[in-house]
Amino acid sequence: MTSRFNIAVLLATRGRTDNMLGRSVRSLVENAACPQQIQLMFAFDDDDQVGLTYFHDHLKPWLEQHHIQFMAMQFQRMGYINLHKYSNALAKHADADWLIVWNDDAVMETQNWDQTIASYTGQFKLLSFRTHQDHPYSIFPIVPRKWYELLGYISPHPTQDGWVSQQAYMLDIYQRIEVHVLHDRYDLTGNNNDDVFRNRPMLEGKPTDPNDFHSQQMINLRHNDCIKLANHMHSMDMSVEFFQNIFKGTQDPWEKLAENDINSQMMQFKNPHHSLK
Repeated sequence: MTSRFNIAVLLATRGRTDNMLGRSVRSLVENAACPQQIQLMFAFDDDDQVGLTYFHDHLKPWLEQHHIQFMAMQFQRMGYINLHKYSNALAKHADADWLIVWNDDAVMETQNWDQTIASYTGQFKLLSFRTHQDHPYSIFPIVPRKWYELLGYISPHPTQDGWVSQQAYMLDIYQRIEVHVLHDRYDLTGNNNDDVFRNRPMLEGKPTDPNDFHSQQMINLRHNDCIKLANHMHSMDMSVEFFQNIFKGTQDPWEKLAENDINSQMMQFKNPHHSLK
């Protein structure tokens, strides 16, 4: 089925106004070669009067003036711990070849970024912007819509970047692209130290918690989902040898992740004895 748009940008936001949300959206639109081929998808909490007022009074009129397609959805507040649920709900309503999980503190820096992404249409890969000093994860994941259709979600966990990036490395379908994004987050740039940043709960570091990113339950789910993705790849006549060799014990699953970790931001994956667990 043909999509209406090239790219859908999935953006859950709370309490952010012109200096963050507006700046972020404008950077996407103003640097795009074909802004009318981009669908902006917003998720707001229904109690977020600051964000909703800014959107209705300022951002929405700007988008309409520039003929940008958008959809804004309201949710009962689920919180940062359920960030993936906002993204997955937006993805369900998106009508585009590619889905980007974006942040309201991200700033697009590359002109014609949308053309670069569109050049991969028809390929089944996870695309990765250059950001976070070339972090080896796809920090703002770019997945083909088929990824969502196969699994029913982009990620079942709030650590969305890590979730899909680990899957992509295991399947050998990670593709870094020459598009640069600034993540203007306090711990990275010293900017935007607001309540949204300070009150971010994390489901990492307690593997005995079944909801933790590194729990055996979550590892098993990632692997099961990889099998579904691999089956689709096989149907496209794509090689799944790398993935198969991991479970034969002949392939380090994180070999290419370590190669991409040029600034040693994920040192644990450089250990040749680091396993899937």
